[in-house]
Amino acid sequence: MGHREDLLAGAKQCLYEKGYARTTARDIVEASGANLASIGYHYGTKEALLNAAIMEAAEEWVQELKGALADAADLPEDPIERFETVWTRVIELFDRHRPVWGAQFDAISQRDHVPEVRRFFAEAQQQAQKGLVQLLWDGSDLSPEEEASVGQFYHALLSGVMMQWVVNPDHASTGESLAEALRTVAENARHFRSGTAL
Repeated sequence: MGHREDLLAGAKQCLYEKGYARTTARDIVEASGANLASIGYHYGTKEALLNAAIMEAAEEWVQELKGALADAADLPEDPIERFETVWTRVIELFDRHRPVWGAQFDAISQRDHVPEVRRFFAEAQQQAQKGLVQLLWDGSDLSPEEEASVGQFYHALLSGVMMQWVVNPDHASTGESLAEALRTVAENARHFRSGTAL
């Protein structure tokens, strides 16, 4: 690997071990075997390098998730059963990639102190919402407004479940519990529309 790739690998290692806020440029240099000047040469700033490392780690997770969901034929036809299966697979990958999400939450906490971080996550959020619809929706057509709303919903769900798994995995949501909640909410809405109480 060249210095650029070494720096990226070192930055990812530091993110997992120390988090975003506590990682220094010298930490990255020590982990990567590169030199301090190479950070500025290849990435401009330490923050830009750490952002690139977070993005690469998240992309690795996305590629694994795409692989886990690649065969739509093995997903149930029933929408709620499909929802449960998909989110079970998403959550299984959370557990394997927990350091990625811990690092992301740490980085987000710096948004008010480092404008670069705010811009990075604002753009990443928009991309994530579109990507989640492509990845998790069942393929039926959505209007642009519906696609935006569904993307925001999936992103809110993803972020909330990630937070649960980072903080307390023993009591975090599962695909089954999310599906049960969706059934309950849908049933409540059905009764509300029909004018009958649950």
